[in-house]
Amino acid sequence: MGFNLSNFLNSKSKNRKMIDFQDLDHLDGLSISTVSANLYNAKRDDLVMFYFRDGANFASVYTKSKIVSENIKWNLNQKAKKIFSLIVNTRNANAFTGEQGYKSMQNIAEVISIELTNKQKLDDNEPKLIKPKNILFGSTGTIGEIFPLQKIISKIPELIKNIKYTQNKLIWMKAALGIMTTDTQPKMAMEECHIGNTRVKIYGIAKGSGMIHPDLATTLGYIFTDADLSNDVLKKLLNSNIETTFNAISCDGDTSTNDMVSIFSTSQSKHVKISGINDKNLKDFDISLNKVLLNLAKRVVADGEGSSKFITINVNDAKTEADAKKIAFSIGNSPLVKTAISGEDPNWGRVVMAIGKSQVSIKVNSLAIKFGKISVVKDGKIDPSYSEKDTADYMKNSDIEISVKIGTGKKSFTAYTMDLTKKYIEINADYRS
Repeated sequence: MGFNLSNFLNSKSKNRKMIDFQDLDHLDGLSISTVSANLYNAKRDDLVMFYFRDGANFASVYTKSKIVSENIKWNLNQKAKKIFSLIVNTRNANAFTGEQGYKSMQNIAEVISIELTNKQKLDDNEPKLIKPKNILFGSTGTIGEIFPLQKIISKIPELIKNIKYTQNKLIWMKAALGIMTTDTQPKMAMEECHIGNTRVKIYGIAKGSGMIHPDLATTLGYIFTDADLSNDVLKKLLNSNIETTFNAISCDGDTSTNDMVSIFSTSQSKHVKISGINDKNLKDFDISLNKVLLNLAKRVVADGEGSSKFITINVNDAKTEADAKKIAFSIGNSPLVKTAISGEDPNWGRVVMAIGKSQVSIKVNSLAIKFGKISVVKDGKIDPSYSEKDTADYMKNSDIEISVKIGTGKKSFTAYTMDLTKKYIEINADYRS
């Protein structure tokens, strides 16, 4: 098997056993295939295909970087109403590759569309004509290297031959491992919910470990559901849920050229027709989609490059949500805050510094800061009951929560981040070695 096992088995994470991952199984209308295209020196799965036999409705959100990868340019230029395949490669970001990178997408899409059309003729009574515009791409890896077109093209027949019409936990695990780069854990999440009285599934996988900061940040996230939802409804659902999930995480404050989160609906579940985003029958699905997205987003942070601490930052009583978010990330992206947490030092003055540098108006006399349940700052000054020893003991936990009250309003935002360790420097210093 071409698992990406090296990172997985060498991980020092406490939560990397197979039993810790949810039991994603079969989802009607979706097929999965993985192969090694020898994109790495070590043999491992590095090319993944998701195939929608009857097509899928879809929606995507992409990086807001002003420099974007060629695969994202390709995706944005395709105006198809249905997608038949998503192809994800690792090791090469296909960013800053220019015409060669974009034409590679076109060439691969042309070959896949022909091969999948032929497969339709073999497997289906009413075969569909699949066109290049029905193919989307995800790419992740090193920026600026020539895109390995021939290596990928040569593996397309094997990729299609390996298509599994029925999935299980192992196949999902192979797909999640196949899209990893510096990740040490595959990232999978699932929820089951109801639309009307009909039970539907929402499955998702993601990758991301470094170069993580809104918007999205070296993150690839793919959500699959058997619900029957239009492109418009999917787009509105994704946009409304992305801000508090994938756009609420940061590992290092850097935004990638390749970010994308997509949702695909195979329409195989026969539930009541959904008229629009405000349909009351969609409420349970909306809540469950947020859970899947947040689960995956948190897994990205928890697996941040070199991380030893998972950090939750709650900012409350702000004038606007934008103010709360700005303060949360000012704290979460501060190297001084992150290194203090890594060193298990309750240096709350660094949190005060990060709040102040955010340039958000606050009421200093109303400012409150807590580490976990420990009150550190109250009414704009150190809490008389504050215990440095208790706080130092709290900092030894692997999960750290910092809560801040600003005192200018009633809005809030929660961000998720990680500490900054020597290991982060080692990983990124040796990234291309």
